[in-house]
Amino acid sequence: MLKRELIDSTTIDDGEMLELYSHGRDFMIVLGRNELMSTRMQFSEEQLAELTLQRLGKQTPRILIGGYGMGFTLRKALSLLGQRADVVVAEISHSIIEWAEGPMVELTGEALSDPRLDLKICDVGALIDDANDGTCDKYDAILMDVDNGPDGLVRDQNNRLYSRTGLAKAREALKPGGVLSIWSAAPDHKFTQRLIGAGFDVEMREVRARPNNKGPRHTIWFSQRK
Repeated sequence: MLKRELIDSTTIDDGEMLELYSHGRDFMIVLGRNELMSTRMQFSEEQLAELTLQRLGKQTPRILIGGYGMGFTLRKALSLLGQRADVVVAEISHSIIEWAEGPMVELTGEALSDPRLDLKICDVGALIDDANDGTCDKYDAILMDVDNGPDGLVRDQNNRLYSRTGLAKAREALKPGGVLSIWSAAPDHKFTQRLIGAGFDVEMREVRARPNNKGPRHTIWFSQRK
C-alpha cells in the first residue's frame, strides 16, 4: 500500500503550515487536516476557467486569476485562449511556484513560461486595487480560487476579498459586462445574496471534482457586472 510522503512545507503569513505531499504519482497540498487541492481532483478548477471564458466569448481577453495552486485553472485558460490574450496570475506564496517548477514540473509543463502569462507574487487584492486606481488596465474576467471558498480558511485576510467592500472593488476592476468567477468547496447562499447586493447578475453552478461525474461537488459563482 502506497504511503503519503511529505515533500516540502512552508509557513504562510498567518503562521499556518502548507505542506506538499506525494502519493504515488499524485500530489496534494494540505493545510492542517484540510486537503486544499490534489491532482486527483482538478476538474472543477478547470471548469472555473472554461465556463468563465464561455461566458466572455472572447479569444483575447484580459483576465486575472487569483491563486495559482496547482495551475489547473491557468493551464485550462491558456489552452482555450488566443495568442494575444493577457493572463495575470496573483499567487501569494513563493513556495507554491517553487513546487510547480520543482517536484510538479511535469504537471506544470510550459505554463509558467507562456508569453501570455504575467505572474505576480502578491495578494490578488493588490492587483484589483491597481486596476481601480489606474495603475493597470481593467479586466474582462477575474477568477478567484484563493481559498476553500468565501470563508477565509487559508488566510484570514482573504475574508476581505469576499466582503461587501471587496466585492465592490472587484466589480469596479472589471470592464462593463465583465465576469467575476469564484470557486468554493461548498455552496453558501448568503454569499450569493452578497454578490447580488454588490451589483452582479449571479449564476451559481455545482461542478464535480472529477470529469467522470464523481468526487465531491464544488460550487462556482459566475457574477457578471451589470
